Amino acid sequence: MIQILHNPRCRKSREGLQLLEAANSEFEVIKYLDHPLTVLELKSIISKLGISPLDLVRKNEAIWKSDYKGKNLSDEDIITAMVKYPKLIERPIVINKDKAIVGRPAEAIKTIL
Repeated sequence: MIQILHNPRCRKSREGLQLLEAANSEFEVIKYLDHPLTVLELKSIISKLGISPLDLVRKNEAIWKSDYKGKNLSDEDIITAMVKYPKLIERPIVINKDKAIVGRPAEAIKTIL
């Protein structure tokens, strides 16, 4: 089943959700701020995205700027930061079997439906 990692307060995330609803696809909404991901779940998603952990970070978040920016961080350090502070994770993320995509822009989601 298709999954969307969703933050209802994010306009881009809401746009991604609307696109899934319009496509009449069955999907599961995961509110990752309410139910944070584990390290293993996040590693799996990053693998499906085919990107580095740093590419999934929202670099304009205050916590990133104050605690992580400019430091020499390993992939493990970055993943740990995203698990500890889920708002650092770029959104929305749509997962379909062994593929995933960050829905920015929302139209990009269509490529994995």
